[in-house]
Amino acid sequence: MTVTATSVDQSGRLESPPAPSARGRRLRRLVPAAASALCGVLLYVSFPPRPLWWLALPAFAGFAWVLRGRTWKAALGLGYLFGLGFLLPLLVWTGVEVGPGPWLALVAIEAVFVALVGVGVAAVSKLPAWPVWAAAVWIAGEAVRARVPFRGLPWGKIAFGQADGVFLPLAAVGGTPVLGFAVALCGFGLYEVGRLIAERRRTQTLHRGAAAAALLSIAVPVAGAVAAQPLVSDKAEDGTATVAVIQGNVPRAGLEFSAQRRAVLDYHARETLKLAADIKAGKVAKPDYVLWPENSSDIDPFTNSDAAAVIDEAAKAVGVPISVGGVVERDGKLLNEQILWDPVKGPTQTYDKRQVQPFGEYLPLRGLVGAINKNWTGMVRQDFSRGGKPGVFDIDGAKVGLATCYEAAFDWAVRDTVTHGAEMISVPSNNATFDRSEMTYQQLAMSRIRAVEHSRTVTVPVTSGVSAIIMPDGKITQKTGMFVPAYLVQKVPLRTSETPATRLGILPEIALVLVAAGGLGWAIGSGIRARRAGDA
Repeated sequence: MTVTATSVDQSGRLESPPAPSARGRRLRRLVPAAASALCGVLLYVSFPPRPLWWLALPAFAGFAWVLRGRTWKAALGLGYLFGLGFLLPLLVWTGVEVGPGPWLALVAIEAVFVALVGVGVAAVSKLPAWPVWAAAVWIAGEAVRARVPFRGLPWGKIAFGQADGVFLPLAAVGGTPVLGFAVALCGFGLYEVGRLIAERRRTQTLHRGAAAAALLSIAVPVAGAVAAQPLVSDKAEDGTATVAVIQGNVPRAGLEFSAQRRAVLDYHARETLKLAADIKAGKVAKPDYVLWPENSSDIDPFTNSDAAAVIDEAAKAVGVPISVGGVVERDGKLLNEQILWDPVKGPTQTYDKRQVQPFGEYLPLRGLVGAINKNWTGMVRQDFSRGGKPGVFDIDGAKVGLATCYEAAFDWAVRDTVTHGAEMISVPSNNATFDRSEMTYQQLAMSRIRAVEHSRTVTVPVTSGVSAIIMPDGKITQKTGMFVPAYLVQKVPLRTSETPATRLGILPEIALVLVAAGGLGWAIGSGIRARRAGDA
């Protein structure tokens, strides 16, 4: 006979082990909560500007560990803590100029979606091949978060942290949903492999079906990424174009970057004139067109003749069309507009930003926000209107797609420029209001994902940094520093073929949402049957 977990007193009687103290029980309950929050932080650390993409895998493995077998209430809380650990540092730039209030409110709302994903992951965690269902649940959560509230916030999609990772080619297969699914699946699979190894050591048994499913959940994403590599190419298909990207810088960072009338425009014109002088001196090749950032004209060139004259002078000096970003008012509407300015004809084509930023370019719930803080309503005195057509400039036969700043985060806003004929893509942006935060690096990584997703060169002209030229394989060939005037000139490939991701569009995301729904339905049905059996 073997006696365990007991002791013998001096009279020979068996004593029960001392009951754990209330403090010890509380500390044990805190372990999953602390682990969940720390795994969220680990996921944040995997995002740019750090090239630590692989940390997403242990982050998801740890998330699975804290959620497996939990009740829905526990999973809701643990998922919320994971969301806070991830999103609080990721989105801290949203409060750089307006204070912590809006930043904390945004994160508090966005973390709710992650909490609901936690409930879903816990629900499917006992199903066969559960990493597949769990990864699909994560992507379903991203799909919802990218659409609501206020037309959604895709910032923080797992795919956007993978620009340097081995899974990147999968972006060309099915866009950000397939890339993100592969990362989550691999992370959950790592946990399942570890769990099965520990179980075998403890019980000396191994469930072969579960082990095979766990190993496949790691092997299939990696093999898929290797198989997708031929989809990634920077070969020219419709010739090349020499493009110039201008970063003029701003007189000051923050919300008052354009407070000095015409200063931002003058800065960009000055850098363009410098480019023109270097072309004349033979230092750089003459570009076919020049790309300026969003808001590079801080006053409306259609109503201010001096602004029009400055742009016209720059275009004539460089001798090629310039895509100028301006804030214009037309028919009583305020528009964030890209204007193609020809050196001979003047303005010829325009594109109005369609996905305008809530609380930045328009103010939802204006009355409620004003009641909380009147200063916030003063920051957005007039709401921007949305454009209605995809932006594709035809510049002497080269078709340049436009996704202005915030639009780069939205799958549809980039894809439809390609389906409307874009042979390269430009993402003109203005990050001056976010100072030297990580925002510009996060957005640059999005543009790298888009380059591979649609197999297009992507240029990123930014007012204050980081501006860059990205090849269709996602590699950055040139970039600027932050808050410095600079120009980039490079010959880039023009491409016309469509990747599977471009052709399929939203279908991979719909498929993964349906997989998630199927897994959740199975888990709920199994739970109901188990309760009925228990009652019987």
